[in-house]
Amino acid sequence: MNDRQMKQAMKKMGIKQSSIDNVTEVIIRTNEKEIVIRNAEVVCVEMGGSKSYQISGTEEERMLGSAPEGEAKISFPQEDIELVMSQTGCDAQKALAALEATDGQPAEAIVKIMSE
Repeated sequence: MNDRQMKQAMKKMGIKQSSIDNVTEVIIRTNEKEIVIRNAEVVCVEMGGSKSYQISGTEEERMLGSAPEGEAKISFPQEDIELVMSQTGCDAQKALAALEATDGQPAEAIVKIMSE
């Protein structure tokens, strides 16, 4: 079956296929990790009112909260930030700074802010 015949058969079955241009990366995030697909090629297939995506590219796994290459980003659980904020009455920026200074320990961050 040639390409033209394949497209006609897909059209008869109600299947549309399109490419998504200029995609640089796709991130799939789970509770524990991220799967990053760089130099991604993405094809969208529409059938029966739903969409499916086919992704190909270079895969990399990283733990959730770890910094992407070239980025020095420290991430803390939202619950820890909210705990420090609720116990000290400070804003998120100050809570983050205290968590960074105490290596992510919420109790120590609370004590640090309270003693300032």
